[in-house]
Amino acid sequence: MNAPLPDHIRQALETVQLDDKYALEHGRAFMSGVQALVRLPMLQRQRDAAQGKNTAGFISGYRGSPLGSYDQALWSARKYLQAQHIVFQPGVNEELAATALWGTQQLGFAPPGNNKFDGVFGIWYGKGPGVDRTSDVFKHANMAGTTPWGGVLAVAGDDHVSKSSTAAHQSDHIFKACGLPVFFPASVQDVLDYGLHGLAMSRFAGIWAGMKTIQEVVESSATVMIDPDGLDIVIPEFEMPVGGVHIRWPDDALSQEARLFNYKWYAALAYIRANKLNRTVIQGPHDRIGLMASGKAYNDTRQALLDLGLDDATCKRIGIRVHKVGVVWPLESHGTREFARGLQEIVVVEEKRQLIEYQLKEELYNWPDGVRPRVLGKFDQVEGDAGGEWTGINPIDHVLLRANADLSPALIAQAIAKRLKKIGIDSDTTARIDAQLAVLEAKQQAMNVLEVQADRQPWFCSGCPHNTSTRVPEGSRAMAGIGCHFMSLWMDRSTVGFTQMGGEGVPWVGQQPFSNDQHIFANIGDGTYFHSGLLAVRQSVAAGVNITYKILYNDAVAMTGGQPVGERAEGHSVIQIAQSMRAEGAKHIVIVTDEPEKYATVGQNGIPGGALGLPEGVAIEHRDELDRVQRTMRSILGCTVIIYDQTCATEKRRRRKRGTMVDPAVNVIINEAVCEGCGDCSSQSNCLSVEPLETELGRKRSINQSTCNKDLSCVKGFCPSFVSVKGGKRRQQNKSGMPQPQDLGALPSPELPSLSRGVYPGGYGIVVAGVGGTGVITIGQLLGMAAHLEGLGIVTQDAAGLAQKGGATWSHVLIAQQQSDIQTTRVSTAAADLVLGCDPIVSAGKETMLRIRPGRTRVAINGQGTPTAAFVKNGAWANPSDNCVANILLALGGEANNLGAFDANRVATQLLGDSIYINPMVLGYAWQRGWIPLSEAAMSRAIELNAVQVESNLKAFLWGRWCAHDMPRVEQLMRPSQVMQFKAKPQLNTVIQQRSEWLTAYQDAAYAKRYTDFVQRVQDKSSNLVTEAVARNLYKLMAYKDEYEVARLHADPAFLKRIAEQFEGNYTLNYHLAPPLIAKKNDKGELVKQAFGPSMLWGFKLLSRLKFLRGGVFDVFGYTEERREERALVDEYMASLNEVLRDYDPQWQALALEIARIPEKIKGYGHVKARHLQAARAQWEGLTQAWRATVQAAGKKAA
Repeated sequence: MNAPLPDHIRQALETVQLDDKYALEHGRAFMSGVQALVRLPMLQRQRDAAQGKNTAGFISGYRGSPLGSYDQALWSARKYLQAQHIVFQPGVNEELAATALWGTQQLGFAPPGNNKFDGVFGIWYGKGPGVDRTSDVFKHANMAGTTPWGGVLAVAGDDHVSKSSTAAHQSDHIFKACGLPVFFPASVQDVLDYGLHGLAMSRFAGIWAGMKTIQEVVESSATVMIDPDGLDIVIPEFEMPVGGVHIRWPDDALSQEARLFNYKWYAALAYIRANKLNRTVIQGPHDRIGLMASGKAYNDTRQALLDLGLDDATCKRIGIRVHKVGVVWPLESHGTREFARGLQEIVVVEEKRQLIEYQLKEELYNWPDGVRPRVLGKFDQVEGDAGGEWTGINPIDHVLLRANADLSPALIAQAIAKRLKKIGIDSDTTARIDAQLAVLEAKQQAMNVLEVQADRQPWFCSGCPHNTSTRVPEGSRAMAGIGCHFMSLWMDRSTVGFTQMGGEGVPWVGQQPFSNDQHIFANIGDGTYFHSGLLAVRQSVAAGVNITYKILYNDAVAMTGGQPVGERAEGHSVIQIAQSMRAEGAKHIVIVTDEPEKYATVGQNGIPGGALGLPEGVAIEHRDELDRVQRTMRSILGCTVIIYDQTCATEKRRRRKRGTMVDPAVNVIINEAVCEGCGDCSSQSNCLSVEPLETELGRKRSINQSTCNKDLSCVKGFCPSFVSVKGGKRRQQNKSGMPQPQDLGALPSPELPSLSRGVYPGGYGIVVAGVGGTGVITIGQLLGMAAHLEGLGIVTQDAAGLAQKGGATWSHVLIAQQQSDIQTTRVSTAAADLVLGCDPIVSAGKETMLRIRPGRTRVAINGQGTPTAAFVKNGAWANPSDNCVANILLALGGEANNLGAFDANRVATQLLGDSIYINPMVLGYAWQRGWIPLSEAAMSRAIELNAVQVESNLKAFLWGRWCAHDMPRVEQLMRPSQVMQFKAKPQLNTVIQQRSEWLTAYQDAAYAKRYTDFVQRVQDKSSNLVTEAVARNLYKLMAYKDEYEVARLHADPAFLKRIAEQFEGNYTLNYHLAPPLIAKKNDKGELVKQAFGPSMLWGFKLLSRLKFLRGGVFDVFGYTEERREERALVDEYMASLNEVLRDYDPQWQALALEIARIPEKIKGYGHVKARHLQAARAQWEGLTQAWRATVQAAGKKAA
């Protein structure tokens, strides 16, 4: 494997650049479907220039998955677009963007000499629901027409499975209703080619052209051929009406309709026919069955044939004909009829509702019975029934290819196999098909019984403003809207129901007159507000309903990538929104923010300091006051508005990395010795960066410094364990003598998989499974670029989770010798050759396990996953990582050699200082195992071209290789962790001895002796299990954390040393406390924490020496209700156990254990502890009654 690289690979390594997709004049480039849409107008402009025409381009639309990143890609390519006179202007919403595109064609009747260019072509883009709302513009503009050197391509992004949408959607039928021909590309190359054809057709026929894209195509990446002159476009002979088909003025509606109905559509059909946009790709001499498909369904059909062992030669031999439809409406009849001629049966494969199928049936309807083939699609043939799906009441029992959700190669393979067997095929082919069907059936059965250990439910990012802003006061409820805050529906937020984008809150207009509730909150994002949500507020004001709109201003359109609000560079400010709300008639407006001080210079009714002034009466409140503000607002009649102003956490992270936002020199840590594990910090913050920490004293909490976005809401948890480190920075491990992977010597080169044709039909399939926001998609792109550098065929497809962070995310990668060897964009059922498990929970989920096949699949996995969102709600959540790895091994058929599991989380954190390097480490591990068919040189160059943390990512890749080659050596190099790690359970005597020593430090030897004496009595009269439970829980009660103990633990040199190991520079420590003697109370009567500076450490040291006052007459803290309760609990617990010991019987051990473990339920400080204690007392009382009843029953029985 150390042979010299071939010349073409060496040249590619030296010359290929990321910007080739936009800058390369001619040749191969690696790009995504979205990036192809960016390159498309440049190619059109170059083609026009070659014909001597000086044209320009205009692009407008509104973002939405799967086209959510199109605007960002256009902005990043700004210099290339400007050089070709292409203007990108985002739309406020989809219909206004389409109206602007209509304007480019109206240049066709501008006054003579007014136009700068020979024509302006346009591209509109929008998500499927945006197509719906734009239909009025489409109809008007399509009837009006285009210019000869203009033309418009409308690109729709469809979400067939509602992955990132509130409803599954399909734009084909809307485009058809508006009269736009619909292109459906099946590959990234198709996006370029069909895009050029669409614009050419639009010019020729005077019609707008539609293009349907879906995630599996437009968010896939592949190597494509860039050649402005490479596409041959044929302009057909067609008799046009007098005056032509292009836009004109004056014009009238009926004349426009006549041109559209009588000429434009038929001109479009002539164009489709002349350019063979629908074509037969497989045809033999004796074909009997035809398969007709488009877009993704075409890809899946080709893959299904391969999965069944039916390559092109076999298809021709047994009589299968395949037709690829590039334009799904209108279906060109000449080519269709030619395809159908001589066939017995045609199966139409299309996702969602029928479009091609019904057109095909119409075109073949008048054929004679003996010639017309049978046409099947959504429903199977029913014996003796000539009427098809319409003869029964409900044809659901005869589904062949479902209309709901999506299709897959597996579903299509099963349908094809069923029809082939029906018409009859040879025994060898039947056996081959049956073997694959058996694999699919076995996998389906395995999935039916698979016990999923956990899932990665999408969640707000760490530090997300919505963690706080979506809360409502007790007794109120809210309605959700479109955006990240939609996820509040499955959180504990009393949020129910949602609307389409721009309808937020309006359902209440129809509800309030008929409801006993007289007020509701409605969440609306700032992006939605600017898009169309302002009208929803106007409707609520006009209706006079009692509603409070919470306009969640996070300074970015967060869900689609952080675009600026307001579709302009300066954005749309809070003050502008406040002014609009006052003008609309809002009864009361309050701005709630995490930074009230930034409004100090913004006065009312004026423009001081150059800032727009606030409307009169608008209050500024800190976010900590949100509950009070909301309770006030719900009592006000009419429409009120809260503008919640806090920048998106992920956007903050991006801006800090770019240096455009100050990164506050503050980090929060938890002193785990002080932490009680009550979980109030999670309740207050709803944050994923608050993670469980297992210690000898039970589960505590820690802050994941790698993922923390410094929102600091966790500090509001009523607990004195929080310490903020101000100034300084996190210590860089690699700069303090840590080992470097390149210093360990040379690694052997593994034998890599061969991509020889026939070894991996359809390509070598890799599934990357992990958590959104951690770089999973980047791994797919690295593999894609590396394959591109080697001149291989490559397709990657990203399947991002709903949340940018926290949700399950996958990247599918297919690598082959030639691009034409790859048929689809996703790894099929039971067809993965490698799974890169960056997270064990996602890797063991059904979406990933569906791809695994025993004997074929190999899995390289990070064996230790981070907590899921379930931990936020359930403090007792158990990490299922070990069970996940075990399930994966089971799915591999128990073949341990095909599984490589290691704790990449620990290795990345300790050797590279950040868990963000887990993914490239897993990648390096798999490469060293010989499971990736790409050279080390190509992998390294791909990392360099990615140009993000290059040195660290290369080290992570190399560390991963070392973990695969010599894990024991890597273990020896790692330092002990800087925080408490879970250790083997100690023996009972050790448990008792440790706690005795700790209680001596806590108070004195006499106090410790009281503990050991009582535990010894328990041990004498009960079992070791009961004794250990008492030893642990009596200690917990006796070592209650009063002011002296908190002071001692914070002043502990060991804790200060751990801080010094994590941070460097000139930092100070601040402590967040609520001393009961001086702390203020909120309007609920609860103590409120405040920050104390570094001088507090001296106070801690002094206070810790006064522990001898504890419980005495001079203990000023001991007189509080909480301290008296804590001392009494020790006596109560001992008394309760004495009662148990008095009548203890081994057969009642389980009940005794429950009583002994009651203190485990008592956690926290102050009002949090009181709440837990109240619940524990109720359980305690119930258990005590159960014990007495048991003893009494036993006594009666003995009598």
